[in-house]
Amino acid sequence: MTTDTLFSRGTPTHQGFRDVSPADVAAHRGNVRIIDVRQPAEYVGELGHIPGSTLVPLGTLPEAARGWDREAPIVVVCRSGARSSSGAAQLVAAGFRQVMNMSGGMMLYGARGLPVER
Repeated sequence: MTTDTLFSRGTPTHQGFRDVSPADVAAHRGNVRIIDVRQPAEYVGELGHIPGSTLVPLGTLPEAARGWDREAPIVVVCRSGARSSSGAAQLVAAGFRQVMNMSGGMMLYGARGLPVER
């Protein structure tokens, strides 16, 4: 499955990004930029984080994203999916074209037994 297929398989939202499942994110970890918008303590805390993800707290996202490729696929992640939805909407508004939100956040990702780091 290509990253284009991952974006295509996502569920479109009215904000312009797509929701994707934790299983799909885990399957594509090496092919997409995974941005975790939680706080540092959450990133290394009980739920851990997705291996290969980058911590960019939500409040710093606009500044951090300035140098990123706007055509590259990006998956935004948080604890439950709420903050990441906000972050995904910010990226779409900034002109990013393949933005995805991981539905259910790290709570669902961990509940599915998918690989995490702490």
